[in-house]
Amino acid sequence: MTTTSRPAIRLGVNIDHVATVRNARGGAHPDPVAAALLAVQSGADGITAHLREDRRHIRDADLQRLHAEVEAPLNMEMAATDEMVALACKLLPHACCIVPERREELTTEGGLDVAGQLAVLKPRVQALAEKGIRVSLFIDPAPAQIEAAAAAGAQVVELHTGAYAEGRAGELERLRAAATQAAAAGLEVHAGHGLTYENVGLVAALPEIMELNIGHFLIGQAIFDGLPTVIQTMKRHIQTASAR
Repeated sequence: MTTTSRPAIRLGVNIDHVATVRNARGGAHPDPVAAALLAVQSGADGITAHLREDRRHIRDADLQRLHAEVEAPLNMEMAATDEMVALACKLLPHACCIVPERREELTTEGGLDVAGQLAVLKPRVQALAEKGIRVSLFIDPAPAQIEAAAAAGAQVVELHTGAYAEGRAGELERLRAAATQAAAAGLEVHAGHGLTYENVGLVAALPEIMELNIGHFLIGQAIFDGLPTVIQTMKRHIQTASAR
């Protein structure tokens, strides 16, 4: 009897907060594109960047340079607005992850309510997919949201791991059940938000997870250890957990 080994989990590195540091002082340093190139050189499998309505960190020019200069897949996080869909359809990144967005929030605070916004989201998902863009929806690990993501025509769901990262009881089981349901529905399963060296292992061990997107922890830890070291260390944690 032959066994099929599990594909290696991809690590997408979010470089938003390199731009946050740059914008705090103005000027061009530190350059998020240089950070993306170093991340890929250090083992990142893709780069994620969130173009927010208020351009608080990543800017339009950053995305254009990322697309032009970085060979690894570019995952554009975005709100489901006409402006963002038009920008994505012009840029043609490898993937778009649609996330909820409120101007006053510090970071994305929860998953997208796909079930409650299906009529709005479905044509936007279709418009992106027709351009050959892989479309992901960032959702809480809830059955109704997974069903709606499939109905919307998404190819991927990214499960919001924020509540799990905060240590809320039962969240790992919610993630486990959601990953199983999403894979059964034909959706590729990703996860992210609040993941660190200490908590990534149990998520990486879920057999349906194909990709983890991590940003704030990696960029913050890189202040102490350097970006190549933290990316390589995170990949070792992920690979060890997924091989169990």
